[in-house]
Amino acid sequence: MAIPTGLYVSLSAQMALQKRLDTIADNVANANTIGFRATGIKFEDIVTGSGQKSIDFTSPGTNFLSGKAGALSRTGDPYDFAVSGDAWFGIQTPAGTVMTRDGRFTVSPNGELVTHEGYPVLDAGGAPIQLNPADGPPVAGKDGTLRQNGKLIGAIGLYSFNPGPNVQRFGNSGVIPTGRPTPVVDDSTVGVEQGLLEQSNVDPMREMAKLITVQRTFEDAASLVHESESTLDDAIKTLGSG
Repeated sequence: MAIPTGLYVSLSAQMALQKRLDTIADNVANANTIGFRATGIKFEDIVTGSGQKSIDFTSPGTNFLSGKAGALSRTGDPYDFAVSGDAWFGIQTPAGTVMTRDGRFTVSPNGELVTHEGYPVLDAGGAPIQLNPADGPPVAGKDGTLRQNGKLIGAIGLYSFNPGPNVQRFGNSGVIPTGRPTPVVDDSTVGVEQGLLEQSNVDPMREMAKLITVQRTFEDAASLVHESESTLDDAIKTLGSG
């Protein structure tokens, strides 16, 4: 006996909704994460058969990264930095070069500019930035250049990259690029802001509303699966008693 088509359709919908639930839940959990960019998800219809026998299934979906910047908040800390415009900081991690908008930096004991987790911050050439710990906090220019005691000692690198589908994250706010990031130079639309941090771009109230709607839809799809299974069981019992 053929399994009812409705069961397959309902199951595909459940799988898609589960992925959507996971995505929204992750966004809500990172509503207060510095530099976090929300994850969205795209679904496509998969059609099998033709004419009156065609059946629409829901694809598992692909994730994508929101391009909306979070609000900037002033901290006054000279080691806090924010990116203005469409660019990212580059940091050196065990996973390779990672892109981030989290600019909570500090100086390591050996003078490297590092993230709050201890990963080196990179310049435009992909090299760690070296400061002089004895000279105090650097002064950053709009272009990312860093000076200590009026002397140029380096520059924070800004990068552009294509996140692509099914974004792979590193930590909470880092993103692992699928290709080689491109240094952004001589672009007046991007820059570095010192003493500010970019907040998460997640709207908690909006995401919670989405979460409730998707949960209800998921429950409806689960009910359809249960009904299809009951119909199949009844049909088997009827044929078995014939």
